[in-house]
Amino acid sequence: MTEPNSPILPDFVLPDLYKNHLVIVNEPSVANKIEKKKVDSAPKEPEFLGNNQKKITILVAEKEAVFLNDHALQFLSAILTACKLNLGDVAIVNLSTHQLSYTEIKEWLTPKYMILFDIEASAIQMPFRLPFYQVQAYDQCSILCAPPLHTMMGDTREAKLEKSKLWLSLKNMFNL
Repeated sequence: MTEPNSPILPDFVLPDLYKNHLVIVNEPSVANKIEKKKVDSAPKEPEFLGNNQKKITILVAEKEAVFLNDHALQFLSAILTACKLNLGDVAIVNLSTHQLSYTEIKEWLTPKYMILFDIEASAIQMPFRLPFYQVQAYDQCSILCAPPLHTMMGDTREAKLEKSKLWLSLKNMFNL
């Protein structure tokens, strides 16, 4: 019997209060809520930065950032602008947070173009190797592998050379 001023706890609170001591006897409402809680703790699906409006997937491997660090993102935005694109046109995926195969990426984002920065084609289980800056058609997708973005940033002679190689490949890839 409850006392007149004692609070009544809703049934969904009870499993949390008595995690190790609660016995459920064919009570579907509580059992469903416990099962739902288990489903909510499932692994998160991979995420991407951008809106993927033009089906251009950019793969990076940045251990220190969710997608890209600020300098690399600013540099990549400038590259996209030169190609008459913006972040809304692309999907940036960081493979450091989710390991994906080419098949999974293809089903998830349906890319027409794919640019891999500092990622070997074999890392996404592609059946071939690609040298940097070579545009390769495969499975109705144009694919380009390039060195890490940080090698192109700055005003050194080497950085400028890498930027110009990337620019020539992107012009070829996007028919600019």
